[in-house]
Amino acid sequence: MTDRLDTRPATVIRDASPTDLPAILIIHNANIAASTAIWDTEQVGLDERATWFRARTGAGLPVLVAEVDGELAGYASYGPWRTKSGYRFTVENSVYVDERFHRRGIASALLTELVERARRGGTVHAMIAAIESSNAGSILLHERFGFRTVGVLPQVGRKFGRWMDLTLMQLTLPVDVDRAAAGHPS
Repeated sequence: MTDRLDTRPATVIRDASPTDLPAILIIHNANIAASTAIWDTEQVGLDERATWFRARTGAGLPVLVAEVDGELAGYASYGPWRTKSGYRFTVENSVYVDERFHRRGIASALLTELVERARRGGTVHAMIAAIESSNAGSILLHERFGFRTVGVLPQVGRKFGRWMDLTLMQLTLPVDVDRAAAGHPS
């Protein structure tokens, strides 16, 4: 029997920097143009992504990127679920991978680090994934991480000439409420 050598390049997950924004923008706009992962219908510019990045990182929230051979292959983040203070222990995650890097475990690697950051921070009690209901790959990914479907909102979005359902999934994490009360999710 011959041992097989895995020759796939290693994926590096790291915190994003402002220099990553052009590559993040390309992935973001590709998802707007060709998928139902993002329900926006208009492309955005670099200024919008820079504002988003500053808001996330300024609030102490993670923005992660995945690199393969020095090329940005995907990004992930989480941010506030809703703006009311009662939701301050709940976040919504987002994971996007460049189409050229699909099926290489990059979304799993990003989500692993994102969930770990939420656990380590100790201020996130619930992580929500809001997924277009026909996106079986994303639903399965989240199920592997312990997310459970908690609801389906029928026909709440419209893109590409069709109504879309939204599947809501939730992962509940232990949280130290006294520590979490001192700040927002990190």
